[in-house]
Amino acid sequence: MSGNIVMRVGEALVAGGPVGTAAEPEVAIGEMSGPMGVAFANLLGDQVKGHSRVLAILNTDIMVRPATIMVSKVTVKDSKYTNILMGTVQAAVANGVLDAVRNGDIPKEKAHDLGIIVSVWLNPIVTEQENLDHQVLFNIHREATAKAIKKAMSNEPSIDWLLENQEKIVHKYFQMGLDGKI
Repeated sequence: MSGNIVMRVGEALVAGGPVGTAAEPEVAIGEMSGPMGVAFANLLGDQVKGHSRVLAILNTDIMVRPATIMVSKVTVKDSKYTNILMGTVQAAVANGVLDAVRNGDIPKEKAHDLGIIVSVWLNPIVTEQENLDHQVLFNIHREATAKAIKKAMSNEPSIDWLLENQEKIVHKYFQMGLDGKI
């Protein structure tokens, strides 16, 4: 992949684990010298109570490349949720980013030029799980992050696929509403 990557956007859903472990990240990826850099700096410098923005790290003092910032889609209200989000999930996102580089979805030679914004979904019900399996939670969020990046970088789904399948796809919660389940 040559040339500038101005901005790519992707999302993914990985579920199937215990209650509260599903991941649905949304990512934006682009050159830090363009609009992505402005967005990245604004997010990092404009902290909002309950929606802290943190760098994706493998461990304290070891951030990943491309530089990645996590933003919670859920208002963070308690320390247990914070510890899960800023521990297990943060490490999973960091590893998912490196997986995307290792898999060639992000060109290694662009690792210092790109920035990634990841909007993270962590179900608040996760704090109610007595025996939360942190390894399962980690694996699901790692996989979802790498999958969202792959989709962003390969422009998936394509417009042709979307046009072909538009009438075949019904949003899960819309269907539940139609069925009287919500």
